[in-house]
Formats: sequence, structure tokens, C-alpha cells
Amino acid sequence: MRMVPLANTGLSVSRLGFGCMGLAEFYGEALSNAEAEKILDAALDRGVNFFDTADMYGSGRNEEQLSGFLKRRRKDVVLATKFAIRRGEGGEWLGVSNDPAYIKAACEASLKRLGVEAIDLYYMHRRDASVPIEDSVGAMADLVKAGKVKAIGLSEVSAATLEKAMQIHPIAALQSEYSIVTRVMEEEMIPLCRKLGVAFVAYSPLGRGLLTGAYRSESDFVKGDYRLAGNPRFTDGALEKNLTLVDRIATIAKEKGATPGQIALAWVMAKGDDIIPIPGTKKTARLDENIGALQLSLSADDMAAIESAAPPAEVAGDRYAAASATTLNQ
Repeated sequence: MRMVPLANTGLSVSRLGFGCMGLAEFYGEALSNAEAEKILDAALDRGVNFFDTADMYGSGRNEEQLSGFLKRRRKDVVLATKFAIRRGEGGEWLGVSNDPAYIKAACEASLKRLGVEAIDLYYMHRRDASVPIEDSVGAMADLVKAGKVKAIGLSEVSAATLEKAMQIHPIAALQSEYSIVTRVMEEEMIPLCRKLGVAFVAYSPLGRGLLTGAYRSESDFVKGDYRLAGNPRFTDGALEKNLTLVDRIATIAKEKGATPGQIALAWVMAKGDDIIPIPGTKKTARLDENIGALQLSLSADDMAAIESAAPPAEVAGDRYAAASATTLNQ
């Protein structure tokens, strides 16, 4: 596993991170704590040291799933979590908060669930535009001063918000969706991150599983998978249209002796060492497949062929349903 710097934080992270969300929710049944620890241990044993969670995943359950793993292996892990999307104990959605008092309370709650003394990278998960970004980042900076957080990040914000935030406290990372089928971040945000020296952490680099080619009809999804509840790229006929693009990528993958998912991850990593994808999985076999993408070398011609196979204009469906999209790019 190759390591890369996380901006100017002094932290080194694995070239491929691990997104923990699916262990607790959204992609079918949650794993038990023991099952979650098994896949987390497998990832760390293979050199993955950058683990990403959030307080809203499973309404705190995902952070709790990491606690036993962290108790044993904390010194080897670069730990990221997030605040802002509020949920009730029953999983109900309670809106977004960037209120300074809430931020500090949310951090204390995450520290307790995770069982750690400090969080390496603490993100604002979504922006609440009713709260000045100066106030929110100021509260996050206070957490750094108090030693509860080592570095801070933002997720799915606008260029203007990122620039304002940088004037208050260094922003280590911007986390946003980025994959072959979600490339809007190339227009403004990735160039701005490079200008400002901010790492770009790419979530859903496999297009929420679309780019693996594993999902070809509704019958391929397990019960409770949120993608069937209204993710626009998997519903209302969009999946069938998008499979045309996936099949083109699969043809390229076959020529390279790889899987479509490996091509998708290699493509993201080929965009630069400052772009760190964080795919997640519940299965060791998929983990090994994802890590196998590190062995792929894509030429300029390969990259052009991949991008021609899935032009942004041909991707069917928005990346979020309308209700969720209101919190993006704030």
C-alpha cells in the first residue's frame, strides 16, 4: 500500500481509504460489531489506514461499530468522522445544524461512541447556510485548540464557502462525490482544492456500486437497500440506461485484465495523489478487488477511452433525490 500526505496536516493516509457507512445502514442489513471489526481488521491488515465514518450513519451505530476496532488498533488508524446531519434515536431525519454549540456537543458524542480521545479529521457533513461559515469553522477551530480534533474538513460545499472557511482555519480536506459518472467536481472544486492545498476525498468512487456492474435489475439489491427507495440513478428506468455505460467500461476492463470496479477506482487515483477515494464494502473479496486497483496503470489513452465510454451527458438520473440535493453546494 502506498501512502500519501493528507494535505499539510502531517498525517499520511493510504492511497485507498475505507468508507464505513455501509457497515451500519443504507445497503441492506447492518453488520454486527464482530462482523464489522472483521472487515475493518482485514482492511488495516492490507495497508488501508484511512477510515471514514459519520455520526449520522445508523444514527450513531457506525461510530459504535468502530469502537472495538479502535480500542485495539487506534495508533495505526487515521480516523475521520462528520457532524451536521441530525437524526433521532429511531433514525428519523431532523435536519442539518452547523450551530457552534451543536458542533461541540456532536464532537463530544462522537468521541464517546468511538471510544477515542481525539478525531484525526472532523468534517462538516453538510452546510447549514443560515449559520455563517465563520461561526461554524470557528467552533471547529476551537475543537482543534482543545486537542479533540487534529484537522478539519468540509463536505459538499461551494467554492465560496471553502474559500471563506480557509480564512478562518486551514481546511485539510474537502469530501465530495466523485467517480467516472459524477464528474462535476472537476469544473471548479478540484482545481480550487489544488490551489488552496486541500486534499480531495472522493466518496462513492464506484458510483454507489453502479460501476461494479453487479447491479443489473431490482432483484440484485437486498431488502432495505436505499438505492431502491429513490436514488435517481437506479430507479425509474435510469439503471437500464446507465448499464450501457457500465458495459462499455467492462469492455475496457476486460482488455486490461481487470474488473469494472478496479477500472473505476484506478481512474480516480490516476487523477492525482491529492484525490483519495474511499470505497466501502462488507465483503473481504470485494475489499481485495478494490485494493487490486492499485496494481493498474492507466495510460493517457486508457483515461480518454474510459471517459469517452461514460460521457457526463449520457449519465441518467441525478446523484441525489431532490429533497437531499437542497443541502449540496452551499
